Amino acid sequence: MDRPNVLLILTDDQRAGTIHALGNPEIQTPNMDRLVRMGTVFTRAYIPGGTASAVCMPSRAMLNTGKTLFHLENSGQNIPSCDVTMGQCFLENGYHAAGIGKWHNGTESFSRSFDGGADIFFGGMWDHWNVPVSDFHGDGVYDARIRFTPNFSANSEPVTVLADRIHAGAHSTELFSGAAVDYIREYDGQEPFFLYLSYLAPHDPRTMPEEFREMYDPETISLPPNFAQMPAVNCGWSNRGRDENTAPYPRRPEAIRKHIADYYAMISHIDRSIGRVLDALEQRGLMENTIIIFTGDNGLAIGQHGLMGKQNIYEHSIHVPLVICGPGIGAEQRRDHLVYLLDIFPTLCELCGIDIPASVEGISFAPMFRDPGYKTRRELYLAFQSRIRGVMDERYKLVEYRTEDLKLTQLFDLESDPWERNNFYDIAGYEAVTEYLRGRLFALRDQWDDESTVFGQQYWRQWRQYDEAVVHGVGKPKGANMAEQIKDWGTDKP
Repeated sequence: MDRPNVLLILTDDQRAGTIHALGNPEIQTPNMDRLVRMGTVFTRAYIPGGTASAVCMPSRAMLNTGKTLFHLENSGQNIPSCDVTMGQCFLENGYHAAGIGKWHNGTESFSRSFDGGADIFFGGMWDHWNVPVSDFHGDGVYDARIRFTPNFSANSEPVTVLADRIHAGAHSTELFSGAAVDYIREYDGQEPFFLYLSYLAPHDPRTMPEEFREMYDPETISLPPNFAQMPAVNCGWSNRGRDENTAPYPRRPEAIRKHIADYYAMISHIDRSIGRVLDALEQRGLMENTIIIFTGDNGLAIGQHGLMGKQNIYEHSIHVPLVICGPGIGAEQRRDHLVYLLDIFPTLCELCGIDIPASVEGISFAPMFRDPGYKTRRELYLAFQSRIRGVMDERYKLVEYRTEDLKLTQLFDLESDPWERNNFYDIAGYEAVTEYLRGRLFALRDQWDDESTVFGQQYWRQWRQYDEAVVHGVGKPKGANMAEQIKDWGTDKP
């Protein structure tokens, strides 16, 4: 058999639990359901968190390099030449590599990752209807700039964006999907392809063609079981993050339902566009020899735990969808073992018969396709900036907050409480679980070189300063009274 093609589809801010076929009866995703039927679903795929408030930047850097969180350069804003990227690896092994859509990790790394592409967006988020994009430049130089005034009604200050043009009037989802369809239709078949299709949606601003908005009535949308009008914990982010400003405090049920409805509408819009791409593969007779990976770069709270964003390590923010289908991959299969997105790179190398670059730190989970009982990871290390650290195994998650104002521990039993509503820390019968997971937290801290970064140094300095008693097992962290912390915030601002 010829070497397989690879199509990697990456969405922006799409959390797990947003595919109809995987248990969400309210969302309409017929083409994502189609992928589920075609392939293997990894129901416990995660990112380890992030060191930047724009969590997608380190997440995408980890995906594209297979590096762990604390070995990224500048939180993934740049990918140094010593780190072989996924596209670069496939290029060096005889593939044609094309990049379409969002690239959040610098122009130099894009240049060495692809020898083709179209409608490239170098940035984090934008107005979906007016996306500044660059054409593919064979010389690898991306230096064109466009000036515009984003808020002309308030001031006349222009800003500059890296782009060849602003693609006015075409929604980002349709723009990028159209470029992918064109690539597939024009593919000459002389060498296998690696196609990286990276969407801006469903990241806010949540705008989409009206037909998709009309698919969802906010009044019929269910609130998540862990919905809260106010955050239970303030780690210094709840009252200042951009994502948290997308809805005022207290979170109103009707407002959250509207946010969820628009979020689902954006995902359904993506779904239709993915269908166009899949149809193009079938029409060219390429489906049987193409490995397709569908995943998201991180999740999003949208009212869960009183939060709106992804700057935390709750399930809604680090748990992402992951579906893989293609030659050698079983159809209608599910695997519930722990994997990271950074494990996709070495997995694809193994599936395609390519040597895994030495710079890759992820672990291939390709053996899971042959052996359902095979496990690569029994625990995951989790982090957000210098504020939160955590560890989870196949059942429990330990979350440790350490900031100047907050010392708090949470222990969740994900088997009995998947929505993380009940904190079992300091509850009789859970002492051994806490002790074990805290020990694993310290071990993984060292394995991941956490303290080699400013984020780790700040976090563990707080730990040692305030919690030496906890380290030695003779004390427990101080709690946090959220009501006291936010009493002066008011009800219409975070």
